[in-house]
Amino acid sequence: MSDHLTEILALLVVIGIAVQWIGWRLQIPAIILLSLSGLLVGPGFGLFRPSEALGEAYQPLINLAVAAILFEGGLSLHFAELRQAASVVNRLVTIAVALSLALTAAAAHWIGGLSWAVALIFGAIMTVTGPTVILPLLRQARLKRRPASYLKWEGIVNDPIGALLAVVLFDYVTSTGAGPSPLDEALLRMASGVATALFLGGVGGWLLGRAFLSGKVPEYLKGPLALAAAIGVYTLSNLVLHEAGLIAATVLGIVLGNMNLPSIGEIRRFKEYIAILLVSCVFLLLTADLDPQIMAAMDWRSGALVAVVILIVRPLAVWISTIGVGMPWQERALVGWIAPRGVVAAAVAGVFGPALAEHGFAGAEQLLPLVFTLILLTVVLHGFSLGWMARRLRLSTQQRGGLIIAGGSAWSNGLAKALHEREVPVIVVDNAWHRLRSARLAGVPVYFGELLSEHAEYALELGAYGTLLAASNNDSYNALVCAHFAPELGTQKVFQLASSETDTAAARRPAPAARGRTAFSSEVQYEDLQRHWYQGWGFHGTRISESFDLKAMHSALPKGAIPLLVISSDKEISLIEANTSLKAAPGQRVLWFGCKNACDDAEPGAAPAGKTADASGDPADG
Repeated sequence: MSDHLTEILALLVVIGIAVQWIGWRLQIPAIILLSLSGLLVGPGFGLFRPSEALGEAYQPLINLAVAAILFEGGLSLHFAELRQAASVVNRLVTIAVALSLALTAAAAHWIGGLSWAVALIFGAIMTVTGPTVILPLLRQARLKRRPASYLKWEGIVNDPIGALLAVVLFDYVTSTGAGPSPLDEALLRMASGVATALFLGGVGGWLLGRAFLSGKVPEYLKGPLALAAAIGVYTLSNLVLHEAGLIAATVLGIVLGNMNLPSIGEIRRFKEYIAILLVSCVFLLLTADLDPQIMAAMDWRSGALVAVVILIVRPLAVWISTIGVGMPWQERALVGWIAPRGVVAAAVAGVFGPALAEHGFAGAEQLLPLVFTLILLTVVLHGFSLGWMARRLRLSTQQRGGLIIAGGSAWSNGLAKALHEREVPVIVVDNAWHRLRSARLAGVPVYFGELLSEHAEYALELGAYGTLLAASNNDSYNALVCAHFAPELGTQKVFQLASSETDTAAARRPAPAARGRTAFSSEVQYEDLQRHWYQGWGFHGTRISESFDLKAMHSALPKGAIPLLVISSDKEISLIEANTSLKAAPGQRVLWFGCKNACDDAEPGAAPAGKTADASGDPADG
């Protein structure tokens, strides 16, 4: 039995991470592929049914995984980000929740034929927009920061709210006996549970943060200890009120994430790795455990109810709740459409569906299939449509092919101007205003401030930039910037200028593992680029074609010219790494830095100097 269980858990981990990688490669939301994979290994091929294989451990494993996922989500919620979206988020977690509950319950009763008791609990469950789905979708959709903040805050905050509403309503519809009215009793239990959760999460997070700041916890234990604390406060809060632990875990993450801990980046990365693994396994568990027979309870009224919840209730609740907050219609349309349900909705329905059926409420047997149908439909519909809709409404960052240049100088401003003229997204960042002057005068986007600051994290739409070049005159600072952005952009997309090759400088520069990739050439340093710029060198582009290939381009380049990057037809760039061979396909352009007097932007002899033509006969880009 233990060997069989080991095989099942190993299968879940392997399939889950493999599907995450396939989704990344194919640019398909991984949540969709995870759901389909679970349906295949469970109801499809019947390889195993998790609830039977794991027995009594099935539900506790899911509950603890959800607590860890919510804690990870809480770590990503920053008050600085909330200040920009507070009015909308407040409406989404209060007015929109109430409207959604009321409208969904009414539709469930009058359209779906459910009793009022079941309809109310169904409405409470449907107020949840799970972070287990929202966060992975946002990671791939590349939304602009403000609409992404709305969806992220709503998903993480609404998860425990919806679960607690379901608990209170369940207590209300099933309570009998003398004494206080059932509603008063249920509200009193809810208040005590929420107060306990807020206290444990808030005080626990503050004490843990103080322990981290005072050095009472070694670095290698900070991530595991934070995870253990989240599970601890989750369990303790649940002793007071079922599902109150979701609030405690979320609050613990929010408090830790806003204490400006020096090691918070490492803790977030540790928790992100854990959360990706848990989300993958949990979705496989839930979908693989679906019983095809429960879907037989669905009829045309159930289908109509599902359609109303997706197409009418959610958009209407968002549009009404956001009246008068100055939210553009594009953002209201996007938030009104995107509301995928996730793990918490499934877990709550799995608990209360059978319990309501035992009490004899009409329609209780339909609660579980309705919730799972909505989960699967919203995951697929919203997963595939989020990126497309964001692009149509101009709420996405469009592409990640642009360049962030850290460090303003005559040379880097010239590079930025050359890219800007070729319609490549580029931004120059420096904390000295005068070093950005020439870029500003050329119309190049700039950011005046520290790139590593919290303000830059929220003020810049960094999603449009897929590559970083650290080009300041400080090699250690360049290495620090590359290390900061490597987890987000990928280590293969962060570059810095070469450092001095002298023995003394080599002994003092950051270790190779702590640096970004060396850009252009290991023999060309910051001082060389600046000197060549003042000697009259400039930036030039050469288009590669079938008749004018890389070999021809290299032979035509003037002495000492430095190939910098390749620009694709859709304006994405690829920086050239030192000591690697240049690769460019026909139709792409190579941007290089060389002597102006000897450089034409085309094949030699194709046109007079100063107004050249490339191999295809089009004017070159100069």
